[in-house]
Amino acid sequence: MRVDLFDFELPEDAIALRPAVPRDAAKLLVVDDGLSDFQVRDLADILEPGDALVFNDTKVIPTQLQGVRVRDGVTAQVHATLHTRLESDRWLCFVKGAKKLKPKDRIRFGVGEVQYGSLDCTVAAKHENGDVELQFDLSGAAFDQKLVQTGSMPLPPYIAGKRGTDEQDMSDYQTLYAKEDGAVAAPTAGLHFTPELMAKLGERGISKHFVTLHVGPGTFLPMKVDDTQDHIMHSEWGVVTKETANALNAIRSHGGRVVCVGTTSLRLIESASTNDNQVHAFEGNTDIFITPGYQFKGVDILMTNFHLPKSTLFMLVSAFSGMDTMKEAYGYAIKNNYRFYSYGDSSLLYRTS
Repeated sequence: MRVDLFDFELPEDAIALRPAVPRDAAKLLVVDDGLSDFQVRDLADILEPGDALVFNDTKVIPTQLQGVRVRDGVTAQVHATLHTRLESDRWLCFVKGAKKLKPKDRIRFGVGEVQYGSLDCTVAAKHENGDVELQFDLSGAAFDQKLVQTGSMPLPPYIAGKRGTDEQDMSDYQTLYAKEDGAVAAPTAGLHFTPELMAKLGERGISKHFVTLHVGPGTFLPMKVDDTQDHIMHSEWGVVTKETANALNAIRSHGGRVVCVGTTSLRLIESASTNDNQVHAFEGNTDIFITPGYQFKGVDILMTNFHLPKSTLFMLVSAFSGMDTMKEAYGYAIKNNYRFYSYGDSSLLYRTS
C-alpha cells in the first residue's frame, strides 16, 4: 500500500508536552459503531466483567547521555542515545554529531551533569547505517547503576525537540507497573493508569495480565519508503509466559475479550498467536508489521494513544478498526482538541477485521 494513504494534517499545538494530571484524567475516544467521548478513568465502566487487560511491563532505562570526547587535547560535545545492548558492556547508539567520532576515541559521559562521577567508554565501531558502537569501562550491574545516575529519559523527538528533559520526566515517562528493565521508549498507552483506576478495574471483575516487550528506537523512526511492502520493520524482544497465554485463551473461551493496552502489547500477543486464534508462550524477537488486510488472531480491543501521520502505528490502528474509521476518528480528535502522541490522550478501538 502507498504510505501517503496514511497521511493527515496535524496542528503543532496538538502535540502534548506533558501528561494529564492526574494521569487517568486524559480524554478517551471510544471508536466502535460511532465516536464517543470519555476519560480514561471511565475505562472500568466501559469494559465488561470477564474482560482481560494486557499490559506491557517493560521499564524505560535512562539511555540519553551527555558527555565530551577528548582527542589530542581538543574536546567535542557528544549527545548519545543508547538503543540496543549487544553485550553487558557494549551498546549501539544514535549520536548527534557522530561525524566527530572515530574508532578508539574516548568519551566521558556525565561530566558536570551529576555528582556521582562519569561513565566512560571507547568508540568500538561506526556502522554504515549511522549507529555508533560503544564499549563501556563498566559492565553488568555496575554499568546499570551508573547509567541510572548519569543518563536521562529518552523522550521522543517530537517532545525533546520542543523542551528539555527534566526530573519530572523520570516518573512521567514510566508506567505505574514498569518492572523489566530494557526499553528505550515507554509503552505510552499505559502511562494513563493510576492506582485508583487499577483498583476500580479489579472491583469490576476485569483481570490484569502482563507481558514484556522492550520497546526499541524503531518506534520513533519515520518511514523512508513510498510503499509499505518495501519497509523493513524494526525488531524488538518480548516474552509471553505460558501462564499468561493459557489465561487469555481461557478468558476468550468463556466469552471475555482480550484488551491490549498499547500497540506494543498487541504486536506481542499477535506474534504469539496462531491461525486458530490461540495465544501461545513466546520468547524472542518480533518484527511483525501490521497493515490493513491483516487478520487479527489474539486481540479484540486496543487502547492506544494517537499516532504520527504515515507511521507504522497509524497503519496498525487502521488495520484494526478500518482506515476510513480511523481517519474519521483522528479528524474528530483534532477538531475536539484531543492531545496527541506519548503524553497525549487515548483511544479505545474495537476490532473490525
